[in-house]
Amino acid sequence: MTAGMPFYVSPEQLMKDRADFARKGIARGRAVVVLQYDGGIAFVAENPSRALHKISEIYDRIAFAAVGKYPEFENLRVAGVRYADLRGYSYDRSDVTARGLANAYAQTLGTVFTQESKPYEVELVVAEVGATPDTDQIYRLTYDGSVADEHGFVAMGGGAEQIDAGLTEAWRPGMHLAEALALAVRLLAADPAGGESRSLAPEQLEVAVLDRHRPRRRFRRVQGELLDRLLSTDDPTADVPETDEDAAPRHEATNPQTQRPGQDGAAE
Repeated sequence: MTAGMPFYVSPEQLMKDRADFARKGIARGRAVVVLQYDGGIAFVAENPSRALHKISEIYDRIAFAAVGKYPEFENLRVAGVRYADLRGYSYDRSDVTARGLANAYAQTLGTVFTQESKPYEVELVVAEVGATPDTDQIYRLTYDGSVADEHGFVAMGGGAEQIDAGLTEAWRPGMHLAEALALAVRLLAADPAGGESRSLAPEQLEVAVLDRHRPRRRFRRVQGELLDRLLSTDDPTADVPETDEDAAPRHEATNPQTQRPGQDGAAE
């Protein structure tokens, strides 16, 4: 063989190697569960960090959840906020939809997967809460730009197959928020290898909801005393109270336009 001749790799093998690389990176991330409840859509992640978020607001009724490499999907999150702000400002707020955002993300992920030297090691969910459960939208995007329209629930990250199987068995439409959170936490704590389940404290969790009953800005973080009450076994039918005192930290912006890039990130 002539010295310096480039090593040939078939396109099929190259795509397979990239897909395997991305899947391994995603599987190392802690899982995220997204599921519908009677009042909207809940997002639950194992994430002890209070600075690097896996779950974030994109627009009034649209939220974003991710697993994988933090710098990569933080860039995607910021790009999504800019896309939503620009479209809402140029046209109308109603023109900003989860479907449009998912298509934009799909184009970016597909381009990176096929043209860059390394694919993004990320998996995303873009969700939009509607006026009724039937109008909720949940889109799952994978590292290669594939988009799936999910119904009811979706799990991503390490142990996602086992979590998805548990959701298929136990989730049902119309669950109260406390019931939905308890189910998600139980599945996140389960050992994928079949061993004894762990115990996840509220401090180890990141929880947020898209609440269809809130005016305009429907995203809210669930933490502190409110999360403790919802996860308590004393009253499994408890739901989010009307007050927002236990919602997002006071320094969060009141709408996406005033958020600073990087204010809400995502942790691996």
